[in-house]
Amino acid sequence: MLKNNIEVDVKVKCIESGITQAQLADSIETTSSYVNRVIKKKDGIINKTFVHMMEELGYDIELIYVKKEAE
Repeated sequence: MLKNNIEVDVKVKCIESGITQAQLADSIETTSSYVNRVIKKKDGIINKTFVHMMEELGYDIELIYVKKEAE
């Protein structure tokens, strides 16, 4: 089981960074509608087979986000 809510996570990280999803889309050179589709798709970000393998091995999946250090 994937414990993260990807849609909420992206929205929170956008708020923390002071940008909108549209601005995020622009910065990664895609459309805001594509970004929205990707984060709303239930099995689009984490491969469903990977989730099933980890579940079979007795694990849940929890993503941890680590802020990059300034370069």
